[in-house]
Amino acid sequence: MTSQLRVVSDDENYTQQRVELAASFRWAARMDLHEGVANHFSLAVNKDGTKFLINPNQVHFSQVKASDLVLIDANDPHTMDRPDAPDPTAWGLHGGIHRHCPQARCVMHAHPEYGTVLASLKDSRLPPIDQNSATFFNRYVIDEHYGGLALSDEGERCAQLLANPAHKTMIMGNHGVMTIGDSVGDAFNRLYYFERAARTYVQALQTNQPLRVLPDEIAEKTASQIEAYPSQDDRHLSEILAILDKEEPEFRT
Repeated sequence: MTSQLRVVSDDENYTQQRVELAASFRWAARMDLHEGVANHFSLAVNKDGTKFLINPNQVHFSQVKASDLVLIDANDPHTMDRPDAPDPTAWGLHGGIHRHCPQARCVMHAHPEYGTVLASLKDSRLPPIDQNSATFFNRYVIDEHYGGLALSDEGERCAQLLANPAHKTMIMGNHGVMTIGDSVGDAFNRLYYFERAARTYVQALQTNQPLRVLPDEIAEKTASQIEAYPSQDDRHLSEILAILDKEEPEFRT
């Protein structure tokens, strides 16, 4: 199924894109996938992916509305001179990725609890010990070169790590997690399930019992089956929108 966000919109205000991205912020706050007024999600709105919406600087995810989202251009060197300039780390990270990775239509960077625990381990690999973790088998990369706040150098480095289209999740060593996708639903679904997979793995480690790791061929089979599973990301987002329409309808404004 083709999401509305996999097609470049003729709406110059990007109304539907704004609504769906705003919903992802609200739901991330409910799921405790964010951290304070940090972290950032972005969504490309033009064909080459360089023009994108991103959350406003230092606004709590639970308060983000569709109209709050800032439209910026990855190729504009004066972006940070604007009165509505995004967080500098958001510009450095998302600007670099949208500049170099056209396949990354939606980019979500966060510091969720268990994903960040995994990123803090010397061995940050996620073994396929259940269905959720098998989803990410051979489909993530690890950034091993954290060097401080995510300014322009980190954005360029992460863009290089995401050059392989199969890699849609990044475990950012000593930092957090990033997911990319074809749409808001695709990237958010991936972030949600990665955090659940990381939680299962971290809690399994705490038992000090041997792990039941799936054979590579079963892990790959499972990941492929989930990739082909019809419309789960779209349905997940549709349900989120329906709940927010009842409980927090102002997110659309």
